[in-house]
Amino acid sequence: MDLLRFSFPSLSCAVVAALSQTVYAADDGAPPAADVPAADVPVIDITANKPASASLAASPATTESITREQLRESVNLVNSEDAVKYLPSLMVRKRNIGDTQAPLMTRTSGLGQSARSLIFADGVLLSAPIGNNNGQASPRWSMVTAEEIERIDVLYGPFSAAYAGGSMGAVVNITTRMPERFEASVKLLGAVQQHSVYATSDHYNSGAASVALGSRAGDFSWRFSAQHLLANTQPLSIATAARAAAPSAAGMQVTGAFADFNKLGAPIAVLGVGGLEHKRTDSFKLKLAYDVSPLLQGAYTIGLFRLDDQAAMQSYLRDAANNPVYSGNLNIDGYNVNLTTALANGTYRFDENHLMQSLSLQSNTRGIWDWATIVSVYDFINDNTATPASADAALSHSGAGTNSRMNGTGWSTVDIKGIWRPQGVSGAHEVSFGVHNTQAKLVTTQYRLANWASDEIGTIAVDSRGRTRITAFWLQEEWHFARDFNATLGGRYENWRAFDGFNYSLTPANNVLQPAVSAGRFSPKATLQWRAANEWRLTGSLGVAYRFPTVTELYQAVTVGTTIVTPNANLRPEHALSGELALERATETGRLRVSLFQENLSDALITQNTLLSGSSAFGTSFQNVDKIRSRGIELVAQQENVLLQGLELAGSATWVDSRILRDAAFRNASNALVDVAGKRTPNIPSWRATLMASYRPSDNLVLTLAGRYSSRLWTTLDNSDPLTHTYGGFDPYFVLDARVSYTLDPHWHVALGIDNLNDRRYVLFHPFSQRTLIGELRYDL
Repeated sequence: MDLLRFSFPSLSCAVVAALSQTVYAADDGAPPAADVPAADVPVIDITANKPASASLAASPATTESITREQLRESVNLVNSEDAVKYLPSLMVRKRNIGDTQAPLMTRTSGLGQSARSLIFADGVLLSAPIGNNNGQASPRWSMVTAEEIERIDVLYGPFSAAYAGGSMGAVVNITTRMPERFEASVKLLGAVQQHSVYATSDHYNSGAASVALGSRAGDFSWRFSAQHLLANTQPLSIATAARAAAPSAAGMQVTGAFADFNKLGAPIAVLGVGGLEHKRTDSFKLKLAYDVSPLLQGAYTIGLFRLDDQAAMQSYLRDAANNPVYSGNLNIDGYNVNLTTALANGTYRFDENHLMQSLSLQSNTRGIWDWATIVSVYDFINDNTATPASADAALSHSGAGTNSRMNGTGWSTVDIKGIWRPQGVSGAHEVSFGVHNTQAKLVTTQYRLANWASDEIGTIAVDSRGRTRITAFWLQEEWHFARDFNATLGGRYENWRAFDGFNYSLTPANNVLQPAVSAGRFSPKATLQWRAANEWRLTGSLGVAYRFPTVTELYQAVTVGTTIVTPNANLRPEHALSGELALERATETGRLRVSLFQENLSDALITQNTLLSGSSAFGTSFQNVDKIRSRGIELVAQQENVLLQGLELAGSATWVDSRILRDAAFRNASNALVDVAGKRTPNIPSWRATLMASYRPSDNLVLTLAGRYSSRLWTTLDNSDPLTHTYGGFDPYFVLDARVSYTLDPHWHVALGIDNLNDRRYVLFHPFSQRTLIGELRYDL
């Protein structure tokens, strides 16, 4: 594989160090260790502080967690990304079951900013460092099956030197489990959704089967997991046409369209729907571990993901004979429309084969020194997106079209980390340090095909390529300088380089070798914690983070209408100054936390309208927004045995005021410079909230009712999109989920759940899932 050849000679580095009772960060997916002695703060369910392994470290940042037991009992867990949907301030854009484009929203980062969070599984990077979008740069959640999750820990803010600049949003650490004896598990899951939008109303069925096997024999342990999923989805796109300025009698008369408005308030005709997906996914994962000694373990993990996704369209338009109409010179309700590909765009096919590998070696002496190394490689072995060029081609599954291939795209990481306890585990000082390197490679080639549904190569129409490399060195110390005080101080230096950038297009004729660019930045971090009493803790944190442009932001060709424009390869890194003040009280049966936070972000990378670099073309591309400020408050609470034995309540509420302070380059849709100072930052809601009530009337029965809320989003920098309940808009929503989990005996378990119990019909750019019934049957050996 080309990626293996390019990456391993200079693979990046990651390490996780062993920690005692103090708080440290891990550049891998380590779960958090307790940051105070267990006698002072008891372990509680919603944010269990007990580490899954004594050799793994936590962060000085605010941390929220969820365990395997909680997930199995209270969450309708179809795919691994479902596990975080009730954690504070987080939202995953999961449009349907099996969605592979599911980026994470955090306190101060929106859904289109996948590079502003970091997601790990057992120290292996699942975030896609190739981009900053909600498409192919979405996290690779599929490399972890729901059944193998042991726990998930979320770290908020860039307050640990052990993490790269993407931590300015959040860090999600997924820990999977390794068996101590032979074990096997089989789970069958079925789901049915009733969905209605405009004239489309249908049931959409999905099903999944998963298996997990594992064992330990002496010093050797292994675990194998697999999942096969079939899903039929609701429409993901709405075909529309702008209404002409003046009525006209021109064109063939058709009926069936719906009159509506787009998010900007302009009148449109709704022509039909697209993105009616029939998808099949298969994921396989094998982890092998060997205890070299009682204090040293090595592990190798390999994962394979396969996707076959075919999408169809449905036209509402009918001619005088009631035949469906898909294109042509038409007259819709007295307005002339020249319909070309609006409906055809809802037909496509995704074909993916992705491979992930990792190798780790880690000590766990809990003495003066500990260290760990993790190396990982992610490879797009095969990645094709085929689309027709016309409605006729879409209907016949033949004819002209394009195929965009990303074969050879991928990334590699290496982390080497250590920890030094000069006075032993119980000493006042612990020093952690490490070296990190990430390399990312983009290869995107679009071919013009005579038959879009074939496997032919065709003529190259667009080619975008490039690489990025980040090398980092970091150092951090936690110092217990008094009985009730401890401080964490650290710094991270990162050197970034983007090179081998290349952009080619057939029409217009372009063949551009992009200049190499580089930058070096230092990010200091500091946290001070005061344990005011056994149950109270006050923590203040400050951190600087730099998020460097990804290879896709720099080198992916920009399309303006039908014109290909060379991208801007001179983007500046994002620079965040973040702070948090958190007050927390924890008791034997509950906890309460209030956090005040603020992020001052300079040179934010956001897609916006502007004159494109090196061109007179006006369009949308990634550009640096001068200054953004986000400030807010987060409230988290959890309490057991509320009013009656066995009833637990947990919830969170987050308010954020995120504003653009300056953006000198923004132009509105009319290509006029507009002052957007004071406007709300795109894709960040003002309010988010979660609430979960779980009742255990007996040891084998758990009843859960949970809710998720978000206020509306603005998607434009000038906040010119007042309408939300339309394709491309972002609605406010309140969704209720329910689950009944019952253990028949030590082996058999059943569950019945409903997502979107209140059948909220809402749009987050795409029409989202409506009421969905989910049934599970699991057997554990």
